[in-house]
Amino acid sequence: METERLAIGELGRMLKERRGSLSIRKAAADAGVSFSTWSRVEAGSQPDLATFTRLCTWLGVSPARFFNPVSERETSPLDQAISHLRTDPRLTAENSAKISSVLRDMYEALARDVVPARPPVACHLRATSVMRPGVPQRLAGILNDMHDELVRQIEIGEL
Repeated sequence: METERLAIGELGRMLKERRGSLSIRKAAADAGVSFSTWSRVEAGSQPDLATFTRLCTWLGVSPARFFNPVSERETSPLDQAISHLRTDPRLTAENSAKISSVLRDMYEALARDVVPARPPVACHLRATSVMRPGVPQRLAGILNDMHDELVRQIEIGEL
């Protein structure tokens, strides 16, 4: 999973750099933000969206410049459960480790490989607009029945 994080430190650094010898009050007034807001952002606080866009406009840079992609590790349900066990104050570290071990063993024994969900049949009918009235609905019913039967056969292992 990839998300984006705002590079607040860079925003504050650029504000300080561009402001130069200009007072914070004067720079804030020029940018259309309050003195206290400017001071907080320059010190590393995250601004609200309106302030952020005003400051980017004052700097003459695109807001996209401050967004950095960050890859985050996806946590499995098993890891989430074990994480909860580790933080449970009623369990000692040793007991938490024992339960975690049992959970891992059970999970490995019982979990099955997940086949990516995809429909057994996909169909797009471009001609439905020129069919006689009622035909698209009847055809849809037949295709839905076929789909359901294919899913049933897949589930029982016939396909």
